[in-house]
Amino acid sequence: MDTRIQFRVDEETKRLAQLMAESQGRTLSDACRELTEELAEQQRKVMTHDQWLTDQVNAAFSKLDSGKSEFVTHEEASLDMEVRKMKVRNKAKK
Repeated sequence: MDTRIQFRVDEETKRLAQLMAESQGRTLSDACRELTEELAEQQRKVMTHDQWLTDQVNAAFSKLDSGKSEFVTHEEASLDMEVRKMKVRNKAKK
């Protein structure tokens, strides 16, 4: 089911927006619909990422609660990060 969106702008803004839309071969209504669809898609991506992040955090806590977590020292983590950075830098050079 489609829904209707209404909003108010001043006459000059509407006139200029119509001119721009027409110059692109579409109506102002088409342009507003496309913008709304783009905004909705951006929000879908945000929500998907937020859900992924929540799942990752929950998985980490589950691993911790089950005793399956592996802890490393600060030095080990720093060394591992340096190795990873070198790999990324080397890939960028190729």
